[in-house]
Amino acid sequence: MQYLIRLFFLIALGLLHATTAGAVASDKHRAKAKAHRVIMGKAFGQREDAMALAKQLADKHQLPLVWTQYQIAHARFAPAIPQLVLPPAVAQAKNWAAYRERFIEPKRIAAGVAFWNSHQSTLDKAQATYGVPASLIVAILGVETLYGQHMGAYRVIDALTTLSLHFPEAHPRAQERREFFQKELGYFLIQMRKELTKKPILGSYAGAMGLPQFMPSSWAQFAVDFDGDGHIDLIKNTTDAIGSVAHYFRSFGWKTGMPTHYAVDLQSKEKDLDDLLVPDILPSFSVADLKTKGALIEERGQQHVGPLALVELHNGGATPSYVIGTDNFYVITRYNWSSYYAMAVIELSETLAREIKKTP
Repeated sequence: MQYLIRLFFLIALGLLHATTAGAVASDKHRAKAKAHRVIMGKAFGQREDAMALAKQLADKHQLPLVWTQYQIAHARFAPAIPQLVLPPAVAQAKNWAAYRERFIEPKRIAAGVAFWNSHQSTLDKAQATYGVPASLIVAILGVETLYGQHMGAYRVIDALTTLSLHFPEAHPRAQERREFFQKELGYFLIQMRKELTKKPILGSYAGAMGLPQFMPSSWAQFAVDFDGDGHIDLIKNTTDAIGSVAHYFRSFGWKTGMPTHYAVDLQSKEKDLDDLLVPDILPSFSVADLKTKGALIEERGQQHVGPLALVELHNGGATPSYVIGTDNFYVITRYNWSSYYAMAVIELSETLAREIKKTP
């Protein structure tokens, strides 16, 4: 019952709705997109469905109809994108060890240390302002775009219009996803109108932008003018990107000083293990609940106040790994609804913090 009440509450707040690129595209798909040469089709032009969508968005967001029609008419169909958003045809076994290796790697660690040293004062300011560790901010930017090296090659207007009008029906949640991208297109048009920029904005095939890969709705809700220049820029302005990531986590309930997870000695019976895994990554159990069901938390977590979750990380055909996730672990998954993503960010964050301490 406690779990259901908490789940309902979070849904009501909109906290289970994905807001970033990581939530709409798997990392495997990202790699596939990176290797794919961007090939564009024809402009959507005056197609009936395109003009109907333009009117819908213009009415909803009080945008000039002729201007909105012009933007969508001149957007171009991206033929590769509908395939990229489909789940893999053959499901592969999840492997935490393999996933981890892709992010806890020498190149990313070295780049992270260099980024941290270059932006120390801004990171310190973000940590002081929002209570989010500098190491976590640096890790997010490292995982998302390798500190701006991979921000996407699609025009965002093309990607979002393609997904709004050509989202594949074969997807198990086609209608929901189509509506999501239409909403994101609306937010992006508002941004275009506000900025009045003629230079095309590039991003991922899912429409995520900038160093932190914010979707347009996240840009609208969580991006901040952290350098106070009167303009929010997550593409070229590292200061705004750092502040916006910190603000994002604070907005989703980051608790300063709370660990993200604890080690666990799992002695659960099969039924108890099944019960513990039902809520997935949503914190739903007390320390006492976990102990009763055979999940014994490490000593430093014995006095933890607040709900916890048993997080399962599969290792291919080997025995899964487990940790106990806190509310802060759950907050990280609001960036990408994946326990594997959260653990990769956490471990990169911890690695970078250790390396920074070694820096003279």
